[in-house]
Amino acid sequence: MNAGQPRARAGARERGGVTVVMVGVLVVGLGLTAAAGRLGGALVGRARAESAADAAALAAADALALGRGEAAARDAAQQTATSNGARLVSCACAGTTAAVVVEVDLPVLGALGSPARGRAKAQVRPECVVDLPGCG
Repeated sequence: MNAGQPRARAGARERGGVTVVMVGVLVVGLGLTAAAGRLGGALVGRARAESAADAAALAAADALALGRGEAAARDAAQQTATSNGARLVSCACAGTTAAVVVEVDLPVLGALGSPARGRAKAQVRPECVVDLPGCG
C-alpha cells in the first residue's frame, strides 16, 4: 500500500445498489396495490350482485303472492334486477317460490374477469298472505 495515495472506500464499487433495490421495492408495492384494488372491486361487485338478486327474488315472490302469475313474476324480477344495475340470468318462478340468478359486470377487472353472480330465493308462505299471528 502506498502511503501517499488515498484508500478507496469499501462501497465505491457498489454505487447505485440501493437505487436498484428501491426500484424493486416500488414495483412490488405497486403490484400489491393493484391486486388489492382488484380484490376490493370484486368484493364490491359480489355484494352488489347479491343485493340485486335479493331484491329481484322478493319482487318476483311479491308478484306470485298477488296471484299475477309466472310471467309477471319474471318481469318483476327483470325490472328489479335492471334497476339495481344487474341483468337477470335465470328466474325459476313457479307456485310459491321465486329463485333468481343475476350478474353484475365488474368494471375494475375489465376483460380479465368474469361478472359477479348473485343467487337468491324467496318463498311465499300461503298462510302468511293475510297478516296472521306467528307469520313474522
